[in-house]
Amino acid sequence: MTLMQNQTEQIKQQIISQIESTFPEDKKSSAIEQIEAMNDEELENFLAQNNLIKTSEDGKQQCIFCSIVSEKIPGYKIYENESAVAVLEINPISIGHSLIIPKEHIQEISQEIRNFAKELLINLKEILSVKEINIEESEMFNHKILKLIPIYEDKTLSGKSQPAPKNILEDLQTEILAKIESKKQKAIHEKEEQKKPEIITDKNTWLPKRIP
Repeated sequence: MTLMQNQTEQIKQQIISQIESTFPEDKKSSAIEQIEAMNDEELENFLAQNNLIKTSEDGKQQCIFCSIVSEKIPGYKIYENESAVAVLEINPISIGHSLIIPKEHIQEISQEIRNFAKELLINLKEILSVKEINIEESEMFNHKILKLIPIYEDKTLSGKSQPAPKNILEDLQTEILAKIESKKQKAIHEKEEQKKPEIITDKNTWLPKRIP
């Protein structure tokens, strides 16, 4: 695996965010300095040694996205179907910034995955009360993904990615999951109500008058 420059910086930011949220205060600075000083080869070795790149049964390395899909690397999952999983970005540009990760290691985004992204976009737009959500296609480790970036009032996509605290991500994950589940249950209930046979009464049924 060979890392491109933009991939190197993104991975470093992901690792630094994890360090900031999980390392003891007295060890954070030195750990972050070590990550920032790594060249591409050192970073690849670090990823492999720390199981951030997994080796599958056939001996091939798994990228970080495949490891998130297989839950070998934890992620803040908010949506899922047979073809893709959506997780919160840990270095978001805005609140609710999410990644759509195909479950297969692919170089092309299928229409099925785009439909999945659209479903999540509709849900997030309603849950987060945003004016717009931008969809971007991205690629790392030859694995194509989609980014959903909410745009709030008076905000643009030019914002800087910032590490989000673990408790903020967990709270947002819980809120999104709960609201999506509530919406799903409401839709099921409405569908069941429509299927119920109408009860016949004298108010909704015309019956001929009886002749004595």
